Amino acid sequence: MSNRNNSRPLARVIFGTILFCIPFFASGQEKHNFETSKNLDILYNMYKQLDLYYVDSIQPEKLIKTGIDAMLGSLDPYTNFIDEKEMDDFKFLTTGEYGGIGAMVSTVKGKTYISEPYEDMPAAKAGLKAGDQILEIDGKMLKGQTINEVSNMLKGLPNTPIKLKFLRGESNKPQEITIIRAKIVVNSIPYYGVIGNNTGYILINSFTDKTGEEFKTAFLDLKNNKKIGSLIIDLRENGGGIMEEAIRIINYFIPKGVEVVSTRGKVKQWDRVYNTTSEPLDTQIPIGLLVNSGSASASEILAGALQDLDRAVIFGERTFGKGLVQTTRPISYNGSLKVTTAKYYTPSGRCVQAIDYSNRNADGSVGKIPDSLSRVFYTKNGRPVRDGGGITPDVIYKDKKMPNIIYYMVTENIIFDYATRFTNAHATISPATEFSLSDADYNEFKSFVKGRDFNYDRQSEKSLKELKELAKFEGYFDGAQAEFKALEAKLTHDLDKSLDFFSKEIRPLIESEIIKRYYFQKGEIAHAVLRDEDARKATELLNDAQKYNAILKKSVK
Repeated sequence: MSNRNNSRPLARVIFGTILFCIPFFASGQEKHNFETSKNLDILYNMYKQLDLYYVDSIQPEKLIKTGIDAMLGSLDPYTNFIDEKEMDDFKFLTTGEYGGIGAMVSTVKGKTYISEPYEDMPAAKAGLKAGDQILEIDGKMLKGQTINEVSNMLKGLPNTPIKLKFLRGESNKPQEITIIRAKIVVNSIPYYGVIGNNTGYILINSFTDKTGEEFKTAFLDLKNNKKIGSLIIDLRENGGGIMEEAIRIINYFIPKGVEVVSTRGKVKQWDRVYNTTSEPLDTQIPIGLLVNSGSASASEILAGALQDLDRAVIFGERTFGKGLVQTTRPISYNGSLKVTTAKYYTPSGRCVQAIDYSNRNADGSVGKIPDSLSRVFYTKNGRPVRDGGGITPDVIYKDKKMPNIIYYMVTENIIFDYATRFTNAHATISPATEFSLSDADYNEFKSFVKGRDFNYDRQSEKSLKELKELAKFEGYFDGAQAEFKALEAKLTHDLDKSLDFFSKEIRPLIESEIIKRYYFQKGEIAHAVLRDEDARKATELLNDAQKYNAILKKSVK
C-alpha cells in the first residue's frame, strides 16, 4: 500500500493541473487546448487505475520514464528527456569535462577492463594500463555491474580518493592502488600535425565549448611555425555538438559580415541569422574537409558553409543528414528536456536534414534520395548543391568495408588481448610514426588467434549453400556441379588462409592498438594519419592549384 500511496502525489506533480474542458465545437487553438487537456486527463486516470488495481507493485519512476521516452521517440531521434542522474553525462558532451580517473573502461564477457588510460591523467600517472582487469572499486566487487554503473563508480569530485583492485596480464595475484580523482578535460582536438611537406592536418572529434579556441591555437601553430601551405580538417565520425563553435571556425576563413548559417523554427522570435563577426585568420589557404556518414550536426554546418561559400573542397562520403537544432529546457526535479526547436540552413539556403530520418542504411547513413525529392541550390560561384540528406562531397571516396573476420576479432577482444600480451613482453617500441608489425610478430598473432579457438561466420559460405539449394530446386545443379565444387574449394573455411588474405586490413588495427599503449591517443592518430589513403589523396589535390580551383570555380548556373 505504501508504494501506491507514495506514487499518486508524484503522478499529480508530473501531469500537473488539468485544464477545464472547453466546448467540443471550438476550433483552432481552443480545440488544440481541449485535446491536450482531454488526453492528459485520460493519461492521469489510466495511471491511477494501474496504480490501484494492477496485480504487482508499480515503480512510478520507471513506468512514467518509459512513457516519456516513447512519447518523445515518436517525434524525432534528438528530442530527449535528461533526468538528474544523466545530467553529468550531458554536461560532458558540451564541455568535455568530468571528475574521475581519466580512463575508458569496457566489459567483455562480464569482466571489466581498462581499455584506454588518458595521457597525463590520474589513471596513467598511477600506472594503470590498458588490459588491466578491474575486480573491485572501493571494496565493491564489479561482477554483474553494467558498464554505465562502473563508469559512474569511477567518477566523483576532484581530489577525492578511489581504491581499485585489479589483475594484470596472466597473473592471478590481485594488486591494489589508490588514485586521487581529478578534473578530466578531454580535448575536442586530440591531434594536429603536418602531412607530407606542407599540408596541415587538424582532427576535430566533437564541438565543445572550447573547440573554437583549440582550433585557433592549432591552426596558428601550423601556419606560423610549421609554414603549411594547405590544410585538411578531419570531421569523420564527428557527431557534432555546439553550433556556435562550428561558426567560430568558419569565421577563421571567411571575411567579417558574411552569413554562414541561419535557424528557423516555430517560435519566430528565436529565428536567427549568424554572420561572421570578426576578421578572419586566413582567406587564401587551400582547405579540404574529410567527412563520412558519421559527420553530423555542427560538422555539417562547418562543411556546408565552407562548401556553399566555395572556401573548401569536401572529400569523402555523404554526411549523416542532421539539420535540426536542439535547445535545452529546464524540467522539474533538476531534469532537462532537449527539444528540437528549429532547422538550420546553410548560406545557399538548403537544409541538410534527411527527408526521412527513420529510414537509414544499416550503418546509420542516409539512404539514396531521388532527385525528385530534393531541391537544387547554388554555391557562391554557382555550383549546384542539393538539400534533403546531408552534405554530398565534391570529391567522393567510397567507404571501405571491413571484412567479416575483423568484426568478430573486435567483438571477441582478440586484437585488444594480443596487444596486451605484446605490451607485457616489450618494454619499448620504435616511435609511433615509424612502428610497424614485423612478419614474426604477425605470425605470433596468428598463433595467438588459433590458440583462442577463434571462429567466425563466413557469409560467402552461407550464401553458397543457399545458392546450391536454389540450383537444386530449379534443376540447374547437376549441370553445374564442377563449377560449384571449384567455388566451394576457394571459399572453404581456412583460418590460416583468411589471416593471410586479410593481413593488409588486420595489421593496421593491431599496430594502432599497440601504439596506443605506449604513445596514447596522439601517437595512435599520428601513425594512422601517415597511412590514411583518403588524407593522402586529399593532400595531393590541395597541392595541385589547377585541380583545386577547377572544383571550386566550376559554374553551371
